Parts: sequence; structure tokens; C-alpha cells
Amino acid sequence: MSLVRAATTVGSFTLISRITGFLRDLMMARFLGAGLAADAFLVAFRLPNLFRSLFAEGAFSAAFVPMAAQRLEQDNGVQKARRLAEQALAFLFPLLLLFTTLVMLLAGPIVFLMTGGFKDAQPEKLQLAIELTRLTFPYLMLISLVSLLGGLLNAIGRFAVPAAAPILLNLCMILALLAFRGDTSLDTARALAAAVSVAGLVQFLFLFRSASRHQLAPGLTFPRMSDEVRTLLRRIGPAAIGAGATQLNLLVSTIIAARFLPQGSVSFLYYADRLNQLPLGMIGVGMGVALLPTLSRLIGAGRHEAALHQQNRAIEFAMFLALPAALALAVAAHPIITALFQHGRFTADDSLMAARALSAFALGLPAYILVKVLTPGFHARGDTRTPMNYALIAILANLLGNLVLVWPFQHVGIAMATAASAWLNVGLLALGLARRGVLKPDAALRRALPRMLGVAMLMSLLLGFLSPAALGLAAGSLIQRVGAIFLILLPGAVLYLGAGMLVGAWRPRALLAAFRRSASA
Repeated sequence: MSLVRAATTVGSFTLISRITGFLRDLMMARFLGAGLAADAFLVAFRLPNLFRSLFAEGAFSAAFVPMAAQRLEQDNGVQKARRLAEQALAFLFPLLLLFTTLVMLLAGPIVFLMTGGFKDAQPEKLQLAIELTRLTFPYLMLISLVSLLGGLLNAIGRFAVPAAAPILLNLCMILALLAFRGDTSLDTARALAAAVSVAGLVQFLFLFRSASRHQLAPGLTFPRMSDEVRTLLRRIGPAAIGAGATQLNLLVSTIIAARFLPQGSVSFLYYADRLNQLPLGMIGVGMGVALLPTLSRLIGAGRHEAALHQQNRAIEFAMFLALPAALALAVAAHPIITALFQHGRFTADDSLMAARALSAFALGLPAYILVKVLTPGFHARGDTRTPMNYALIAILANLLGNLVLVWPFQHVGIAMATAASAWLNVGLLALGLARRGVLKPDAALRRALPRMLGVAMLMSLLLGFLSPAALGLAAGSLIQRVGAIFLILLPGAVLYLGAGMLVGAWRPRALLAAFRRSASA
């Protein structure tokens, strides 16, 4: 499969996931608002998501997928990849079971450390967050097994099923809001928390069926410390920290917002980040997931020039989409947030506060995406430690930035610090790859990037002109809200694509060729 086509497959399912996620968030905003129950649930939901990013999806994407992909290039590759998965599962399952049990038992002090007891010192909010954490945390064990199966399927080029799995989480939470919500927001939060763990079981069964069809489903065996397991374990720790830098930054932001800022600040940052995650998931995650096994197999076969070419095309394609998305979210944040979230208990003031955070988050969107595109250049070569070191520097910078900016800018300062730390991470990753001679922008990339930036800035001027009119529609009826979104998206897309084609920022024939070309080319 072509790299661009593989990334498009992942990005398309991620788009569906984000759409169902927005439907979920719209319903959460309606039934939970931005108060006590919402803050408690979002803290409880953040904890398993953090560990999922660190130890499940992040670690296995970085450490397991390259090892599995390289074994698939060998004789009897499927059997060797499945055997590697069985050895990994033998160590993973008991550790996950023990870790999940400990967190559920120690949920009280863990949540207190995360929130400082909340700034408003409401005991009922802290107790609710502890209760909800115990309901959500089994999701970590289940989604870790899902990530193992997804890594196997990605290694053989079967990207669709793992990319579709997150949709099931959103559907389970939507079902909970529709069918099992309570009379109060507190009961609704409990139903949502239980739905998270149920969704983990549904996702596991979905991927296990697909892996079985491809003779990849691993069985349970006794743990054995083979050379392969040693290598995997040695890579997982650094990979988890490096891949989870964004989640760690968000955890730091959540802690500071919960401890020092007024009620609702956690929710403002959450809803702003959800919108920012839409292009990040479609572009950054999609390209990163497709690029890692592609680079691993090319490097394993000794085709280093082909790997360099694929890295350049990944950057070019990612920035082609990321630059206009970032500027559109930054300039038109207020009408977009208003149209999507201003319902029920989510007020006009809430929309304004969340929009300010979104504008700041969006300035770092190209950086978040470039981190996803550049990091596979290290992981595919078996180096998980260097990205970890860079991520730790970025996390420290984010913490310092939060502490400096939170006082003058409140929750917006938190978003600003997160964006700035992402750009620092990108600079370190790019410099590290360039020093090794494995990041060399070719003539096509050097030609396209400044043109993309120029037409994206031109598009942002148009959106700045259209935003006041869109805001006037955004709080109206459903048809008016849809009209507000299209008033922003349609003219902006037409200008960006049309002007981009005229100045050579993108070429339709080259894009079609990249879509058709094999990733091994």
C-alpha cells in the first residue's frame, strides 16, 4: 500500500472517530456542562488515557511495530511476528492486571495528587473523581491488549481495523448518554465512566477477531526472558515517555488548571483540545501510524535512500494539511466552538473561554503533527531513548511555561505553554535526525513548504474577515450552525487549494502518483 494511501486510510477512520467523538462531546456538554460532574469525569477519564498513550499505544507503536515489521521481511515472517507477540503478551498481561488493581485500590491518593484536591476544595468533587477513576481504569488493561493486536495488524499493512477501533469507544459512551444517563449530572457521569471500561472489552473482541482471521492472534504462554523480549522491554520504557509527551503535557495542564484556576478551566481546556485533536488525529496520527512500519521494513531491507524519500514525502503531505488547519482553528476559534458546543449548560461565556484556549493550542498544531512524523525516524532504527530525552526537555519547558503564563493569561497561558513546548520538541527531533544524516529535505520539500505557508496565511486573512458573520449564525438553529461552519470551511478550502495550485504549493498529478505508488518504492 502507498504511504499516502495508508495514511489516508488511517486518517479517514480517525475522522469518523473524531466525528463520533464530537457527537459524544456535544452530548457531554449538554448533559454535564462545565461544572462539578464534568470536571470530575474528565480527570478520571484523563488518567487511563494518559497511561494508554504512555504504555499501550505509544510504547507498542514505537518498540513493538518495528520489530514485528522487520520479522515479516524474513522467511515464515507471520509465524515469527506472532511468536514475538505471544512473548510480549506473556509479560504484559500479568503486569497490566497488577497495575490496574493497584491503581483502583490507591485511586484516592492518586487523584488527590493529580488535582491537589481541586482549587475550590469541594470534597464531593474529589470523592466523585475517585469513584469515577475506579470505574474507568479497567479500560487501560483492555486497551493495552487492543494496542498489541493493532500493532500486529499495522505491521502487515492492515491499518483499517485498528484505526476503526476508537469509534467503538465513542459509540459506547454515546449509548450510555442516550440510554443510561441519570436524573442528575452526577449519575450521568457514573454511567459514562462505566461505559469507558465496557468499550475496552468491545474493542478487544473486535481486534481479536480480525487478528484471528489473519492467523496473528497470540495465545497465552509462560513468560520467558528471550533476547527478543529483552530488546522489547529495553525499548518500551523510553518509547512510552517519548510517545506520551503530549499526554504528559496535558496532564501537567490538567493538574495546574484544577489546582490554581477557577471551576470550568479543566473543561475549557478539554473542549479546546478536542477540536485541536481532530486534525492531529487525521494527519499526524494517520501519517505516523503508516510511516513507522514503512520505514522499519525499508531500513530492515537496507534501502536507506528510499526511507529518506518516504520521510520527506510524509513531512510534505502532513504540512500540506496541517498549516491551513492550524490557521483556520486559530483565527476562527470562536464561531467554531460556539457552533459545535454552545448548547444546554454550555454557555456563551464557556464558548468564549474555550475559544481563547483553542486559538493558543492551534498555534502548536503543526508542531504536534511534526512530532508524530519525525519520531518514527528514530523508532524505526531501534532508537527510543533519544526521542525520550527530547520529550523530557519539552515536558520541563511546558511545566515552566505553565507556571509563568498561567498567572497573567489563566487557562490560555496553559495552552500557550503547551504549544511552545511542542515546537521545542520538533526542533530537537529535526536537529537529531539531521545530525545523523537521515533527515535531508529534498528539492520538492524545500520548494513546497514556503508556498504552503504563504497561501495558508492568505487563507487566514479571508477567515478573519468571515468570522464575525459566522459568529452571528453560530448560536442559532441547527441549520444556522451548519451554515456558520460552512461559511468558514468552504471559502477557506477553495482559496487554499486554488491559490496553492497556482503557486505550486501542491500538484494534483504528484499527489495522485503518491497515492498510487507503493510505500516500498
